[in-house]
Amino acid sequence: MSAIQFKPKGELVLTRTFDAPRELVFKVWTDPKHVALWWGPHGFTTIVQEMDVRPGGAWRYSMRAPDGNSYPFNGEYVEVVAPERLVFVGTIHEGAEHKIWTEILFADDDGKTKVTVHQVYSFESDATRGAPIGWSQQLDRLEKYLLTA
Repeated sequence: MSAIQFKPKGELVLTRTFDAPRELVFKVWTDPKHVALWWGPHGFTTIVQEMDVRPGGAWRYSMRAPDGNSYPFNGEYVEVVAPERLVFVGTIHEGAEHKIWTEILFADDDGKTKVTVHQVYSFESDATRGAPIGWSQQLDRLEKYLLTA
């Protein structure tokens, strides 16, 4: 993992294998037209305001919960190695002190794709404690989306 720019207070690692080629999985993870259709936990909708997938490029999303509340996320891509790796740093809920470092690895597994999500948090909150559930649901949505992509 590249150098994290803050002192970690929490961490998450999840792995999931998708029955889809690595290039497709990477594409639906890096194309805003696709991301808007699967990103977020069950029942959430995501609006992608900006997604410049290159080192130094910005990203801004807003996830809307079923109760109508919106949760903004924004940051910058640190590393992009197609179709193997994405690294980005960002903040959530417009809290400059709420930093998240995310590394996504895409590994070929006999025509399937093993995705590893590694996040490191600068803070502890309901959002970080709920991240394993949210990410699991998001990866469920990605799995279903890949059947139509």
